[in-house]
Amino acid sequence: MKILLVSMNNLHFTRWSEQLRESGHEIYWFDILDQGYSPAMSWMTQVTGWKKGFLKKKGRSFIKKRFPKFFSFLSSKLDVSVETAFEKALLEIQPDVVHSFALYISCTPILKVMNTYENVKWMYSSWGSDLYYYQNIPEYLNDIQKVLPRVDYLITDCLRDHKIAIKHGFKGDFLGAFPGGGGFELENIQKRIKTVSERKVILIKGNQNRSGRALPVLEAIVTIKDLLTDYQVVVFGTKNQDVFEFQNETNIDIQVLGWLTHDQIINFMSKALIYIGNSNSDGMPNTMLEAICCGAFPIQSNPGGATAEVVTHRLNGLLIEDCEDHMEIREQITFALDNNEVLLDAFKYNQTYAQEHLSRVVVTRKVLKIYDIIYS
Repeated sequence: MKILLVSMNNLHFTRWSEQLRESGHEIYWFDILDQGYSPAMSWMTQVTGWKKGFLKKKGRSFIKKRFPKFFSFLSSKLDVSVETAFEKALLEIQPDVVHSFALYISCTPILKVMNTYENVKWMYSSWGSDLYYYQNIPEYLNDIQKVLPRVDYLITDCLRDHKIAIKHGFKGDFLGAFPGGGGFELENIQKRIKTVSERKVILIKGNQNRSGRALPVLEAIVTIKDLLTDYQVVVFGTKNQDVFEFQNETNIDIQVLGWLTHDQIINFMSKALIYIGNSNSDGMPNTMLEAICCGAFPIQSNPGGATAEVVTHRLNGLLIEDCEDHMEIREQITFALDNNEVLLDAFKYNQTYAQEHLSRVVVTRKVLKIYDIIYS
């Protein structure tokens, strides 16, 4: 089967597509943002380099920086449009299915073409806030309600988003909820995992932006600093200056880090007693799933009930229902620190859950069956 993947180049996409490497299918990738050839995905046929209609090698960045209005004018007149480039790729490849990742990035720009070739099967993978957040913005909702009726197959990262999709016009086949990047390499993780008694790190995702809400977590941490004398608090993945300033304003052993490599994150998670992720919008948080795989006890926000599909409150983690309420977050952290038996039981439960539901081997097997169903 010929599968034409449509996506920007990011970690989730790379991980998902890797599941198809040995599938026996012919895999093509239309780089929707034309970010350039990816050596990491050299095993598939890549459609890149389609956009630049002027100054293809040198000078574009200089003009864009020095003369942005002139650059926009030249780009609009001379560059190749997404629709033109995608239609050309579609006709040349003649795929059995087009698989788009993220609606506003990889569905909306090609909708006109997909409507023209209505017999071509179209699969859409919803990620994170793709439907949950953007349905509340009129212009995005308009796109959602145009795209979903045309989509034949839907994959989500949480069951919540299947319901949202139906609400906004999806009438096709739901193929299931899977981690956005596929499963996790548990064999590699198992080599690093510490026992619960060895764990002295409280790990906090540091996003403070449109959806990330790290500051309420840090406000909660400050109010319980007397309970943290035996722990190191590590905040990772932030660019926010307010988050960085916390390490200078408290007497807590707190380390605020910027962007880490994936390997560094796994190392921290494998020795963290507690992992805390907090946001006002998400699908099934991939970072939380990795924390579960690594044995860290998850305390996670629960927008729209998505997290509750995996985490049962006070069984294998704790749910934050109000991401802005630092007192609620304080209560959850305190409960975790005061109930070591819960943490021990959750560790065992989550390790079994990871093996049965989050393993790369298990998820890939299910994903390949999905593509086979479409082709049959």
